[in-house]
Amino acid sequence: MLIEKLLPFVENYTESLNTELTESSPGMTLSKSQKFWLGFCITGIILTNSINWTAFSRISIGRYKKTALSWMFRHSKIAWEHLFHFSLKIIFKVYGITKGVVSIDDSDKKRSKCTTKIFGVNKIKDKSTGGFCMGQSLVFLVLVTPKITIPIGYAFHVPDPKISEWVKEDKRLKKAGVPKSKRSKKPVRSDEYPTISSISIALLKTFVQQHPEIKIEAIVADALYGNAEFMDEASKIAGSAQVISQIRYNQNISFKNSKKSVEKYFENIQPIQKTIHIRGGKGVVVLIKSARIHVCAHRKKRFVIAIKYTGEEDYRYLVASDLTWRYADIIDAFTLRWLVEVFIQDHKGNEGWGNLTKQPGKDGSYRSLTLSLLVDHCLLLHPDQVASINNKLPAKTVGSLCDVVKVDSILSFVEQIIHSDDPESHFKQISVFLKEHFVKSNDSKKHMNLKPWGNYQSSPSLKYKAFC
Repeated sequence: MLIEKLLPFVENYTESLNTELTESSPGMTLSKSQKFWLGFCITGIILTNSINWTAFSRISIGRYKKTALSWMFRHSKIAWEHLFHFSLKIIFKVYGITKGVVSIDDSDKKRSKCTTKIFGVNKIKDKSTGGFCMGQSLVFLVLVTPKITIPIGYAFHVPDPKISEWVKEDKRLKKAGVPKSKRSKKPVRSDEYPTISSISIALLKTFVQQHPEIKIEAIVADALYGNAEFMDEASKIAGSAQVISQIRYNQNISFKNSKKSVEKYFENIQPIQKTIHIRGGKGVVVLIKSARIHVCAHRKKRFVIAIKYTGEEDYRYLVASDLTWRYADIIDAFTLRWLVEVFIQDHKGNEGWGNLTKQPGKDGSYRSLTLSLLVDHCLLLHPDQVASINNKLPAKTVGSLCDVVKVDSILSFVEQIIHSDDPESHFKQISVFLKEHFVKSNDSKKHMNLKPWGNYQSSPSLKYKAFC
């Protein structure tokens, strides 16, 4: 894929982004070169599925050097901290977004075990092998709306090294039989290393401050966020919004002056069989039990729902902060949580974050992540996507939109050659560049040319051996 000039929808996006920045503060206005660089990077990410200056230089046919592209990334005075939220304002205006459900999840990106320059690399659980590897941990907030699903917040999570070391040592001592009284106490967490829940709260607070016009109807997250502190704080920030998460089967509840686990409490309750439509799709039969009960760890009454899908052996337990909702609406809202995982798959697979994002330092990681998320926003403004959604047709996948952009890029490139002053000379010039930079001739070890050939025949002096 080659870039001769920016595609119209990318140009329109960068122009709209610049307009938003200028209206907010003239000091944040993008220069002509900054606008083109930003659009070029967005196009480059779509075409190469990476954030790689060498690859970007190649697809520009050498017009832009990798050193110049890297310099703009590192030193150009772009209002990086504002780009993302002003981009959101454009999306909200185009689609008329006024409300939605916030879905929260965290994700990992594997890195080399010996990397020292990439920000936030730490030991993470490798889900594919069950072991550990080095990588970066990220927290994402996604807004699920009646029309689109869009990322609205992101941050890296770095565990506190002192606490990590304490946990490792505490496990060793515990395994060795050392009593708790003789083991060291857990160190106080440093403000430099907030927990995933704290990061999510901060991201939610930033979104509400930047976009007060958006009504958050509910916040959904997995069991990691099913604690009282997160649920109460998140609900308060979002204007008393419903917060839905999960609790463990052995979580204690208080009932008639006695404590028992959630599992034990629901054992004697007859389930209701109900057909639910997951994310408005195919109907699924589930068994449901529900009660508004006092959850001990939360120190207050919560709406707890036990739900079991067809084919499952055990119930899972949802917990909701707002007791005035119907259980069916809580379950319906919680099914939207899966869409943040779909976004993460798209982000890793099609928006450059899964390959060659080796930008060193904290700024390098955050800026490259911002660029990849701006790709997601830009694709939402692709004419095909806008037309589909506004005409109440199924939205296009990120992968299919990327394929459309690649085809449009080829056609645009060919068109530029045809309409140049000297098409034949232009074509030859490009051909020479492509053969020099895209085609690499490697020596093969399969063929024996230029290598000594052995004497593969009988030796006359050893003929008598045949009669032995």
